[in-house]
Amino acid sequence: MKTYLKKIGFILAAVFFAVPVFAGGSKDKKSSILTVGATPEPHAAILNLLVDDLAKEGITLKVVEFTDYVTPNDAVESGEIDANYFQHVPYMETFNKEKGYHLVSVVGVHVEPLALYSKKYKKVTDIPAGSTIAIPNDPTNEGRALLLLQSAGFIKVDGKAGLTAVPSDITENKNNLKFKEIEAASLPRVLGDVDAAIINGNYALPAGLTAARDGLVVEGKDSPYVNVLVVKDGKQNDPRIKALAKALTSQKVKDYILKTYPNGDVVPVF
Repeated sequence: MKTYLKKIGFILAAVFFAVPVFAGGSKDKKSSILTVGATPEPHAAILNLLVDDLAKEGITLKVVEFTDYVTPNDAVESGEIDANYFQHVPYMETFNKEKGYHLVSVVGVHVEPLALYSKKYKKVTDIPAGSTIAIPNDPTNEGRALLLLQSAGFIKVDGKAGLTAVPSDITENKNNLKFKEIEAASLPRVLGDVDAAIINGNYALPAGLTAARDGLVVEGKDSPYVNVLVVKDGKQNDPRIKALAKALTSQKVKDYILKTYPNGDVVPVF
């Protein structure tokens, strides 16, 4: 009987000590997985380029594609994903202010020039008075679009509004342009229904539009709207994030961008 009890005790002890080892192994495995949200092009394409490189460092990069500008920020704030890569700093800061979030930029990677496109007109001077222009309805990108139209001489915007300008901040509109505020992801789909539309690069590219070839008015390459890798504050020093930031600003990524977008539709900033 004593021998039997000793055997049972030995087995229970073995199980007891094995559980923490297994749990610890699972935790280590989980910590090596890095989940990053991105819009498809060029962001997700660039991230997927780095999967094998990060794997060599023991990091499993999982890229989750989003088609809007809100969900990936919600997912980072809630901890559902570790980081995202799709936005510029002015948008992130406005998002933080409006939502009370704690998002921070880790590193800048590239600029995608904003551009005015049209299926009806070949030149910007062909756009007649009274035309309807579709613009992004999200914070900062709407103001960015209006400032682009101002640079082309179509309108004048109240200087106090800055990046947060909306159509009501227009102080001069000699051509009596009308504006449709549309979700950025939907702009390529409504292009044929309006006279022209201002579309972000990451939505223009998948729709077969390039700023260099199709843009009637194109944002300058010195744009301050650099697309950045974003995390929730406190995660900047995570070794996995640091490894990804280093990879995103590598010569490999720069070469890929310059080769894939030779006309300047995506411009590396490092």
